[in-house]
Amino acid sequence: MLVLVLGDLHIPHRAADIPPKFKNMLAKAREEGKIASILCTGNVCNRETYDFLKTLCNDVHVVAGDFDDDVGRNLPEYEVVRHGNFRIGLIHGHQIVPWGDAEALGMWQRKLNCDILVSGFTHKLKAEEIDGGFFVNPGSITGAFSPTDSDPTPSFVLMEISGDTATNFIYQLKNDDSKVTKRDFVKKPSHS
Repeated sequence: MLVLVLGDLHIPHRAADIPPKFKNMLAKAREEGKIASILCTGNVCNRETYDFLKTLCNDVHVVAGDFDDDVGRNLPEYEVVRHGNFRIGLIHGHQIVPWGDAEALGMWQRKLNCDILVSGFTHKLKAEEIDGGFFVNPGSITGAFSPTDSDPTPSFVLMEISGDTATNFIYQLKNDDSKVTKRDFVKKPSHS
């Protein structure tokens, strides 16, 4: 099962669109039926972009970002979804103070009782294991400007879930070249 993890699009306020190279990759994945689900950290910012996400697959989860005025009125602040053996929490990330702080992220992970916490807001790509949990920030798929990073790199994550392993394929666009790295997270057995 492939889960597309993205966020902080900020279309049209801070970015005109998803970079063509990424958009073409997503269109090809749609044609091949590879994407089973989408998790979006918000700041979609307009109905057209939200509708585009819905063309990629039927199972789309979007939480409200701090700039989702029109679209965000009907979006939840957070959501927990189950994919395979994983409970995945989804938040925008503006709730994390200080921004991107590992301890604050851990509090949200415990609050949502999830194995993987997906958050955005900082536009900074991260995929790391901390204290047995996994934390993913897909960055900004458009490379939208952020107060904490004036030149963010466009990025997103494709998460392949199989049994107790979530393999994260991390895509970054640098100088119109797509760079892919891989990061595995293996769920530890619970001791009930």
